[in-house]
Amino acid sequence: MNTILITKPNIPEDVIQIQEVFYRTWLETYPNEEAGITKEDIEEYYKDRLNPKTIQKRIDALSQLPPNQLFIVAKDGDKVVGVCRIVNRETCNQLQAIYVLSEYQRHGVGNMFWDKGQEFFDKSKDTIVQVATYNKKAISFYEKLGFVDTGKRFTEERHKMPISGALIPEMEMIFIKK
Repeated sequence: MNTILITKPNIPEDVIQIQEVFYRTWLETYPNEEAGITKEDIEEYYKDRLNPKTIQKRIDALSQLPPNQLFIVAKDGDKVVGVCRIVNRETCNQLQAIYVLSEYQRHGVGNMFWDKGQEFFDKSKDTIVQVATYNKKAISFYEKLGFVDTGKRFTEERHKMPISGALIPEMEMIFIKK
């Protein structure tokens, strides 16, 4: 492992690798027997990830990010090993996603994303993150950063699994400034 660099992605060069980070991390994270989410659900959910139309949509989206959004990647040399999306909403900052390939987890990449994200946040607003209720590794990571469970539980239609129809059960956490 080389020195990890947190940077904006090279577009379009990094887009296929970004798609693969999403796919691999979802495949490792979200299948859950209790929630009724299968490996096949995730494979179906991401089956078009490398389709030229999907790639072009991702290129367009990343090329035209609104000023209230930040999308950054972690790179080991030329390899994308993690992704992070942050949105400054009217009411709060939202840490929308941190996904790091499993072989790069527990090496400080998530903390590097958090540090870079704090430069982008509106300091006058609360910062929230939404996480699958059964994603114990992510919950523990966010707790170490200073997030606490707000008690809010929900599901989102956009995370409906294509085969089982199951929805990822989510929870909200809020950052408590120290």
